[in-house]
Amino acid sequence: MTDVGIDAIEIWTGKLKLDLAETFAPEMGEDPEKYTKGLGLYASSFPDAHEDIVTMGANAAHRLMERKGLTPDDIGRIDVATESAFDNSKPVSTYIAGCLEQVYDEDFHHANKGERKFACISGTQSLDDAYNWIKAGRNRGRSALVVATDTALYARGDPGEATQGAGAVAMIVSEDPDLVELSTEQGYGSADETDFLKPNQQFPSVDGKRSMQVYLARMREALEDFESVAGDTHPDDYAFIPYHTPFPGMVRKAGLLGYRHMIRGTEYEDDLADAIDRQPREDEFDEREDYEEAIRDYMDDLKSTDQYQEWYGEAVDPTLDISREVGNWYTGSVHIARASALRHAAENDLDVTGDRLLVGSYGSGAQAEIHAETVQEGWREEIDALDVDEQIRNRYDISFEEYEQVHDRHNHEKTVEMEAFTEPSGEFVFTGRGAMDERVYEYVE
Repeated sequence: MTDVGIDAIEIWTGKLKLDLAETFAPEMGEDPEKYTKGLGLYASSFPDAHEDIVTMGANAAHRLMERKGLTPDDIGRIDVATESAFDNSKPVSTYIAGCLEQVYDEDFHHANKGERKFACISGTQSLDDAYNWIKAGRNRGRSALVVATDTALYARGDPGEATQGAGAVAMIVSEDPDLVELSTEQGYGSADETDFLKPNQQFPSVDGKRSMQVYLARMREALEDFESVAGDTHPDDYAFIPYHTPFPGMVRKAGLLGYRHMIRGTEYEDDLADAIDRQPREDEFDEREDYEEAIRDYMDDLKSTDQYQEWYGEAVDPTLDISREVGNWYTGSVHIARASALRHAAENDLDVTGDRLLVGSYGSGAQAEIHAETVQEGWREEIDALDVDEQIRNRYDISFEEYEQVHDRHNHEKTVEMEAFTEPSGEFVFTGRGAMDERVYEYVE
């Protein structure tokens, strides 16, 4: 059976940087550690005046196709995942294809194009669609281009304002991939929830505490469902565990929940029994509330153990390095977590070929998906080709007053002219609107 997975990835971060500790916190009258230690974030990326979800996605896709030597004839479908779309009919994939056709002799007229929406999980759902398309034999030897692109903005003064971000991840999904093979087994946790939503509005309505609870509940359900088809998970089974990362502080809670689940009934739980006792079992309690309180106490003890800290430091913490510097990219966040993990392996000369990743995706509303990925022989070359560190270093560091301008510029309800802070070169840019209020783009040499 032919392996199918992610052949290569490219990342494009918004060209502006908002320093949360030095610039944002003082204006909010907050202790910088609320952001750096509490949320686990140091900075956010923002799009410049000439950037948006189309340019970021098209630039990531163009760079990826050029590096892999691909032309439009090699691409059979283009799937764009976003929760920042500006049109209720015309998909972002058509805009991105139109951009790319400006720089290639061929066109994408015979590629299937679509746009996926399910909050942040739609990037992974687009990978699933591409995987199924190839596995079904409908690709005619062609690859799929999957783009996760978002500008994550909150209303000014909203508690989520510090978790904003903007960027795109482009992925080629193909047979015999060079980066990771996707597993056939998947697990899902899904329920009708209103933890985070945008009812005909750009900025989200969020119940922060509820959103955290729903995130953890759906992740637990998805892991249990994954184990029902793939067998029990174990901490030693996976080199890295990339999670959907709205902010790293949220992943700290998910990591602890996942670890407790995986060690249940294993030698790891036995090794900890003398120090923190074994995990409470529900049948040991007459009341559900007593059981839940006992679990909370156990997890408080568990997270302070050397055993857990060592596992978290090796399997989860490396997935957060990029997110700490760029903020939440919604549909792209779990995919930069994967890239961050593999970049860590490359930088530390770890040979992870053949190792497995356990990927936890999530979208509010709400659904989680758990699947496994196997790292392929070409992973190191693909990760070494990324220049995300250079992009992060080269961002223009905006003042708070400039941040206010940028936020207004990308507010769909406002028409704000703003001079660009950076000079575009070798990239697609937004140039204005056409006769039907469509967005217009061009390639700048």
